[in-house]
Amino acid sequence: MEVIRSQRRSAPNDVVSTLPLYRSAPPLEVRLEDFESFAMDRLRVLKGISDGLSRGKKPEGMEKLVSEMWKANMRHPQASEVVNKDIISHFVLRLVYCRTEELRRWFLTMETALFRYRFRLENLEAQKALLAEFNLPYKSVSSAEFESVKDELGQVARSISQPLPTADAIFYKVPFEEVPELVAARRVFVQKGHAFVAMNQVVSLVVTQFRSLISKALLLTNRKWMSAIREQEKDRLTPIVEALSTSYLGPDYSQPKEFTEISIKDIDQVAKIFDACKLPVGAERFDKEYTYSIRHNYGREGKRTDYTPYSCSKIISFTPGVGDHHGCPYRHFSEENLRAALGRMGVGGRAVEDVMDKVRNRHYQLACTLTFEAVYGSSCDAGINHPNQYFLESRKILEQKNHTAA
Repeated sequence: MEVIRSQRRSAPNDVVSTLPLYRSAPPLEVRLEDFESFAMDRLRVLKGISDGLSRGKKPEGMEKLVSEMWKANMRHPQASEVVNKDIISHFVLRLVYCRTEELRRWFLTMETALFRYRFRLENLEAQKALLAEFNLPYKSVSSAEFESVKDELGQVARSISQPLPTADAIFYKVPFEEVPELVAARRVFVQKGHAFVAMNQVVSLVVTQFRSLISKALLLTNRKWMSAIREQEKDRLTPIVEALSTSYLGPDYSQPKEFTEISIKDIDQVAKIFDACKLPVGAERFDKEYTYSIRHNYGREGKRTDYTPYSCSKIISFTPGVGDHHGCPYRHFSEENLRAALGRMGVGGRAVEDVMDKVRNRHYQLACTLTFEAVYGSSCDAGINHPNQYFLESRKILEQKNHTAA
């Protein structure tokens, strides 16, 4: 595959940031395994950002989250290849998420958030270098103009609990419509249609430009995908591209790694984890109607294939038919049935409303995570991504409680 590397103009004082703008550049040859694995590593970061934003994390918390997730997922054995991995993974996911309006919207929001917090983590000189790369027509406010609005700038600084600006402070004068989030939050002084943006606020200006750049690029990529790439790569890249947006990114549960012995006295406790598994049938009927299917699914009958358990994202994507007993309750239950199920699990009060709010916004896995936290009184920052994960994490907590009580 050919991937584009961002072209960089020379920055002031030859300062170079490690934060690309993903414009255009010479082609890079990418191995097929790297094409997929790099994209999945970046996708873990973007989905972590999505969870953090959905949970309402504050900017400081998001900055820490992005820093940790980036270090954990975007490493490379060769330090010189880290930037290439960054660029390759972005362009692969741009291809993946250009295909529909909903996918484009999600990718644009998450990549913009990622850029925002990576920019904030850069040092001052690197930030200035990045600002220069956009070639924006804004000049810093002169000393004379600064003095003329110093009092007003001081009032804004006090209102947002920032230090008073000094004579050496850097401000940019920009059309107010280009920093709508700063204007809406009353974090800038506006005069005659222009906002005075402090250097520590310039991220808002840069993010606006970055978002516009990526938004246009996604539409162009979509045209290329629809007109040529999809058909040309139908036997090689297209299957990977079409599967990546719903890829499961958690632990591999296809092979048994952990075994838990369950005694008769544990049955009721375990049934709370898998409430739907409590079938109201006798032993003879169960053996007749269910045993073979269960043994078949675990490779004990028929062609002896041990089927891979479905992840949450795959279960969510399926729609159960009449008489089926599978599916995601957060995706497929009515509100009334879901509230009843949550009540049986002991979830009540504000926690129920938080879960329902996530469901209404189609954050089904986050709704499940909030349920887990409400049931067990324990945080789950990694989020719930697989039914097996829910079971294993539940068992760990229950075993710890039993051990403490013993």
